[in-house]
Amino acid sequence: MLHRFLAAVLLLLAPWPAVASSGAAEPSMAAPAPVPPPATCPAAGPCQVRLTASQLLASAERLVHAGKYPEARALIAALRLAPGFTMQTRFLTGYMAAQEGDLATAAREYKAILADDPNQTRVRLELGRTMIAMGQSAAADRQLRLAQQSRELDPDLARLVRGARDVIRSARAFRADVSLALAPDTNINNATDARTVDVHLGDYSLPLELDAGARRRSGTGQTATASTAARLPVGGDLFFLGNLDLSGLNYSGTRFDDYLVQAAAGGEAQLSNDASVSAQVIGAQRWYGGRVASRQIGVRGGGQWSLDATRRLGLQLDVRRTDTEFDRAFDGWQGGLYLSYETSFRRTFVAAGQAFVRRDWLNAKAYSNIEVGVGANVAGELPRGFNVGFGGSVSRARFDAAIPIFSLQPRRDWRVTSQVTLGNRKLRVLGFSPQVSWAATGILSSLDLYRTRRSRFSIGLARYF
Repeated sequence: MLHRFLAAVLLLLAPWPAVASSGAAEPSMAAPAPVPPPATCPAAGPCQVRLTASQLLASAERLVHAGKYPEARALIAALRLAPGFTMQTRFLTGYMAAQEGDLATAAREYKAILADDPNQTRVRLELGRTMIAMGQSAAADRQLRLAQQSRELDPDLARLVRGARDVIRSARAFRADVSLALAPDTNINNATDARTVDVHLGDYSLPLELDAGARRRSGTGQTATASTAARLPVGGDLFFLGNLDLSGLNYSGTRFDDYLVQAAAGGEAQLSNDASVSAQVIGAQRWYGGRVASRQIGVRGGGQWSLDATRRLGLQLDVRRTDTEFDRAFDGWQGGLYLSYETSFRRTFVAAGQAFVRRDWLNAKAYSNIEVGVGANVAGELPRGFNVGFGGSVSRARFDAAIPIFSLQPRRDWRVTSQVTLGNRKLRVLGFSPQVSWAATGILSSLDLYRTRRSRFSIGLARYF
């Protein structure tokens, strides 16, 4: 049913599979087909017809429109020899494959076009329709969302595409992302740069040298992440939401190994085509250095509002109880409020901004704090199959009480994060695509012991289901 709906949407775009010239930014209706020159038929021997590349393309398009695919393929094979017509031959090949039920070939041809030129909206719509037919609804929704960002899309068509996305989201059940990587790291123990710290003994201050084990050290680890989500219809505008997130960072030995499992379950209510609210119960457990470091249980909830086809606003509240195994001073409650704004630009790019406030109410006031910050990220597709993302955040944290042995004043931190990611979905190994990322964090603290710098590269493979 959804496949038929999107097929009807695409019929509004063009009555047949016209494509753009290689230099155009957007597919459009083909120009009237040039009339081929008359055939040269000598008295003895076969007739000959000479066609330019443009005439050959027009003839192939007419045959595709008429459903004469074997004859069209012969012309397309000849057209592949002409420079500057790669996109057209790929599109026609993909279109015929889709009509004949060879969806894998169709998707491959459409993806090859978009890898070279991500601005081809018509091709992206066709790819979305093909992915729906293949049962890849999450991937289809992504393609339709990017197509929806085109400012040149007809308003009526844009509304129908939006309707198709609503149907996809209401029917979408599962998604999953997996990544594997090597991770050279400048600070695997997230420790201080300082070699000495000042210790206060009454009216005296004494500088003490830190043990080598308390200072930062570098190393290379192996990382793995997996994220799965389920959204199942319950009835009417209600949906079940389930999430499972796994991450691991392994180093030689177990001293600095870091693993996390987090699960969430709850529900979502679709208030309208433009608004929804959700609530979930969350549980998490972390292992560090080969043993359980902490356990959490809590709730999170929020809402999302689509302001228009390209802008979205989100609000989330997250409250958890934390029990630690290494130091009961860190037991207590954590809460965070996050406001986000997302918009798209240049057809294939998305920018997001976030403001947040977090509060820790822990057993020890010296570790309880409030943090306020902002962040921003930009991600999008580039030609030749490349994907890029970059962003960062900055925040200010103020602690409730002093740690008298280090200072008579409560601790104050500036915290900065930044990251850059580059991948290429055109290159695939067993469905995985190469991805390289760099992330840096820094804490400028009023106490030397808590001043840290960390820079980590990640070189690996990622797959999106």
